[in-house]
Amino acid sequence: MKNLMSAAAGLLLCGLVSAQNFAVSTNVLDYVNLGTLNLEASCGFARQWSVSAGIKYNPFLYGEGTGGFADRQRSIDAGARFWPWHIYSGWWMSGKLKWQEYNRGGFESSRAVEGDRYGGALAAGYSFMLNTHLNLDVGLGLWGGYDKYIAYECLKCGKIVDGGGKIFVLPNDILLTISYIF
Repeated sequence: MKNLMSAAAGLLLCGLVSAQNFAVSTNVLDYVNLGTLNLEASCGFARQWSVSAGIKYNPFLYGEGTGGFADRQRSIDAGARFWPWHIYSGWWMSGKLKWQEYNRGGFESSRAVEGDRYGGALAAGYSFMLNTHLNLDVGLGLWGGYDKYIAYECLKCGKIVDGGGKIFVLPNDILLTISYIF
């Protein structure tokens, strides 16, 4: 957590020093995922490299009783992106470290699972320059790591039916991102 705070402070300082290399973005498709709020800040530090830090937050529970469903989460990540042409334009590849606290359930059955995931992610995509300050990014990524979880009979009942830890590989992001470059 201390390292992520340092990375965020470094991004802010980088943006103040060289505003042309600083961007903020949000993934439109995360909002489709039951209203997941998200924001990422990035800073270019070389012609082909940028660093980023992002957050996602979804506190929403939909429905009542056993008919309820949720895909709640809090997550933070920090990483770097390589741009073969120039930062904030064209193709890119990225890697990052990620932590996620989640509570998900009520979709296929009344069962719910909550836990913490730690891991690393790889992604790739393309950034379309719409104008001087606005980009549209598309991309896809995978992340893997360790998941420590507890499974419950339902979202609200608290009756534990399973728990433990496991290795996982999941889609990380399906990106349709709007970015503002300062």
